[in-house]
Parts: sequence; C-alpha cells; structure tokens
Amino acid sequence: MRTLLQGLRHGARRLRLSAQPQVFAKVVANWLIESPDLVLGPTDRPRGKWRRLRGRLRRRRIAIIFWSLISGVLLYGFVIEPMRLVVRKTAITLPAWPVEFSDLRVTAFSDLHVGPPHITLARLRHIVEEANATEADLILMPGDFVQTALGWRMAEPEAIAAELKRLRARAGVFATLGNHDWWYDSPRVRQAFEKEGIRVLDNQAVKIEHQGKTFWLAGFADAWAGRPNIEETLKQITDDAPVIAFTHNPEIFPRIPARVALTIAGHTHGGQIWLPFIGRPVISGWPYPIGHMIEGGRHLFVTPGIGTSICPVRFGVPPEISLLTIK
Repeated sequence: MRTLLQGLRHGARRLRLSAQPQVFAKVVANWLIESPDLVLGPTDRPRGKWRRLRGRLRRRRIAIIFWSLISGVLLYGFVIEPMRLVVRKTAITLPAWPVEFSDLRVTAFSDLHVGPPHITLARLRHIVEEANATEADLILMPGDFVQTALGWRMAEPEAIAAELKRLRARAGVFATLGNHDWWYDSPRVRQAFEKEGIRVLDNQAVKIEHQGKTFWLAGFADAWAGRPNIEETLKQITDDAPVIAFTHNPEIFPRIPARVALTIAGHTHGGQIWLPFIGRPVISGWPYPIGHMIEGGRHLFVTPGIGTSICPVRFGVPPEISLLTIK
C-alpha cells in the first residue's frame, strides 16, 4: 500500500506540470515499469516473505513424503518380506491321476540359499517346523541349498543337512541339486544330505509305496549344471504306476513326456519382485515363472522358493512353502 501511495503522489506531482491525457498515460506507464514488486489483482501488496516461506514448506513436505515412501519400500523389500514365510495351498487336478491316490499331499520348497542375511540356521529350523506342520505325504526340495546373495558367507552343507534331517513325511523326504549346489561342490552336498538320510535324486527314479499302492518319483539333474537325462531316468520305471517328477530348473519341462503326471521345480524365485501393473521385471521373459501351469496337457508347478539370490530382496513374492493337494 505504501508503494502505491508513493507512486500516486509522484504521479500527481507530474500531472500538475501538464494536464494533457498523453502525459498522464506516459506517467502511469513509467510508474508501472519502475515498480516490479507491485502485485496487480485483488491486492496491491508486494509478495511477502511469508508466501515464499509457505512455498518452501510445501516443497519440503512433498520431499519428506516422497523419501518416506521410498524408505518404506526399501525397508519392506530388503528386511520385512524376506523374513516372512507363507504356506500356500494349491489343489491340482490331474486327469490321469488314479483315484486311490486322490488328495495326495506334497509339500515342496526350494532355493533355501542358507546363510545371512535372511536364512540363518535358526530360521531354517523354523522352516522345518512349518514344513512338518503341513503333515505331508511327500516332501520335495528341488535344489539350491547353498550360496547366498551378494557373496555373504553361506552355511556349510553339513550344517544345512543336520537341520533338514528333522523333516518328516509319510512317503519320504527327497531332494535334487540346483545349479548353485553343482557350482559349489555337488558331491559334498549330496554326501552331506544322504549321510543324514535325505535321498538325493539326480537322473534317478524310485518306487514309493503309499497306503498299499505304489507310484514313482523321478528326479532330474539341473538344466544348467547337472546334465539332465530324462529318457534314461524314465527307463528306470518298470511298470505303469503314476509318475511325479521334480527338478531344479523348469527349463526342461518341454522335454518331459506326458508319462509324467506332474513336474515340480524351483529356481525362478518367482522373480523375487512383483510390481502392480508391471509384473515380474526380473523374469519377464521366462516361460515358467511361478505356480501351476499346463502346457500341451502336461502339468508343471514352480515353487517360488524361500531364500534370495544375487540381491537380498523380495517384494510381492514372499518366501513360500507350497502345499500341493493332487486330485
């Protein structure tokens, strides 16, 4: 207001020198140019410090909210979700599955990658307890027991096997080796497991008796490191009893014949990250990412695993024990 009054008084003095309209217009124009702080509109006050302060506070609030959201997402992905454990139940109906084996319960979990920061031996003990609580007929572990994300010091195979030996299932507990087990020391991992009574199947088939009936379990070697031999493995099957197969990497699924009623695999970790509207960016091009899939009448189930690899993060893909009910 003071600026406006001063301008008007100055203009009035100029107008007393000439009453011509042209002079008046020129005076007003010069005064407007020389008064940049004037705010035209509902108020004639110059922009005050409080308005500039309010703008800075607004920008600061936006920055705080943004970085809080980013921090929350990182905390959840790197700390909270990798420490979760879900038991996910899935019913799988197989057209050729015998009625006498209806409701067969198969518990599968893979990719433990035992070691810090998330899968300690104490936590592995809890995982075993949760797996036993499923009261499964059969427990299958499709590989990758060793080696951890970012090169953290892993647990030794002997210590891992000492915890897994407490697993209980009516028809038995079986494992196959993953690419990380092969790259680390496959004979050592196999020996550690079999010493504790856990049968490791790599290109082997065994007959399993359950409730007075028999079916076959075939374990195929890892696609990347173990040289799977599907044909020779299936030649070990000597009758027409139903067959369940398991392997670490689902890449070999197109080569598995319809003689196998269900194939169970791991390896993918479900991508470890799932984002709304985006999906699984880490494994976006993989044909068999997670869950139950049917291709050409053949059935595959990929369990998303429990540990992490490369980067110790999970977001939207929590560690999972998969409980399959086969009908």
